Amino acid sequence: MELKESVCVVTGGARGLGVALARELARRGTQLIISDIDSVDLKDIGVELGMSVMHCNVSDRQQVESLGRAAMDVYGRIDIWLNNAGIWMPYTPAEDIDFGRAHELIEVNYFGTAYGTLEAVKHMRGRNAGFVVNILSVRALKGKALGASYSASKFAAEGFTQSVREELKDTGVKVIGVYPYRMKTALFGENRHTDYDDSMEPADVARVIVNNLASDEPVEHQEIWNTANKKEGAAHTLQRG
Repeated sequence: MELKESVCVVTGGARGLGVALARELARRGTQLIISDIDSVDLKDIGVELGMSVMHCNVSDRQQVESLGRAAMDVYGRIDIWLNNAGIWMPYTPAEDIDFGRAHELIEVNYFGTAYGTLEAVKHMRGRNAGFVVNILSVRALKGKALGASYSASKFAAEGFTQSVREELKDTGVKVIGVYPYRMKTALFGENRHTDYDDSMEPADVARVIVNNLASDEPVEHQEIWNTANKKEGAAHTLQRG
């Protein structure tokens, strides 16, 4: 698709992969509304890029709906909606899971993605055009020992993504699932994995994701295991029906 002058909503856009996506899209001429629950960093990135920003807790459907209305009020359409907001919890055996925290993961990683997807589709259906991009994880495809809660939240989002994609297959609205491997982000806090320093840079991952969007036929299932060719943003990308 043509990114220049297109309109994109980004959730979780104040830090990490979200801010990298915002910067990459802005560099290509995309008009953005960047949202996050983090007001300080969000304000800074809005000033840096000269783009509109809006506080949004994606686990609150009313706030997500307000985000969609704001984008429509400013630009009159939404071409891309990037569901990037997500949280993580430290690895722990299943029998020791803090289920209070696990509920938070479901609220943000699943319901937040679902709310954003439905809000985007609501505004895209009338035009039969648009891309919903759900940033998931390779853990949405295969569980990992000690990561049951995180994988469960991402599996739920993956099931939702697949189902809505199937519902929209005869329209011009496309639903893309993105499955990155490990990245250098603040998501992990002090609980970084041992090979953190060898993980992918968010800017490189963002370039891969945006390259796919900019292609003539963006794939709907995009696994990103490495970004060895950083100049071109190469990655392991698959198309699945």
